[in-house]
Amino acid sequence: MKKLKFKRQYFAFPYTAISIVFVIVPLAIIMYYAFTDKYTGAFTLNNFSLFLEPSMWKIIGISFLMAFLTTAICLLLAYPLAMALSRIKSNKTFIIVMMFVLPMWINSLLRIYSVKLLFNEFLSIDKGFFLSLIGMVYDFFPFMLLPIYTSLSQMNKSYFEASYDLGANAFTTFRKVQLPLSVPGIVSGILMVFMPSVSTYAINDILGSSQYWLFGNEIYFWFQKSLYNIGSALAFVMLLLIILSVFISSALNKLTEPTSRKSKQEGDM
Repeated sequence: MKKLKFKRQYFAFPYTAISIVFVIVPLAIIMYYAFTDKYTGAFTLNNFSLFLEPSMWKIIGISFLMAFLTTAICLLLAYPLAMALSRIKSNKTFIIVMMFVLPMWINSLLRIYSVKLLFNEFLSIDKGFFLSLIGMVYDFFPFMLLPIYTSLSQMNKSYFEASYDLGANAFTTFRKVQLPLSVPGIVSGILMVFMPSVSTYAINDILGSSQYWLFGNEIYFWFQKSLYNIGSALAFVMLLLIILSVFISSALNKLTEPTSRKSKQEGDM
């Protein structure tokens, strides 16, 4: 009797099934609704007519501005902190890192409501763009910190010693050795923060105001009104914008690869 051989590729079957059910099928449904009429089911592009209005492009601009500021602030705060954590020579480094990651274990909405309570009740700051920005930075900061910290902590410290032996100072070593080698972690952090912040709606719905309506709020509004065709059209455009952002980030990563590779080769010499 011939025995069945179990291949490692079989472990991918559950993931493939989950991806089909929860990723591919919903995307197919969104594309169907985006290009069909609500009443007749015929092909139409009228669902995208909202993009002819200046108010929609204002919403898109505010959304990308919010996402850009959130990503930039998270990067400026996370990189120095990741540097400090990666240089700690202690067995308790993991505990220190976990102190910054622990908020991720709490429900996101609970954390956002805590921010609302803190600023509205105790600091008397009303809803608005600034408060939404604080909430997004607070919510997405660990997603920037972890990849950068992982990249820096796994970096070969002999590169720094070689740089100092060649006469470079601390700033030159950071600029020509550490920063290029940490680019993969930076790019990963940027993607992990920018993507959810450009499409989120719950944070701005709780902390923001109607004056700063984001693209995610607009999509949620149309789905809430059961106008799935218009909501799907907006979601489809958002998907295209996110894919474009991924390609731009990938291109920037490829541009920095020669510098990163050169720094690594100089450290190996």
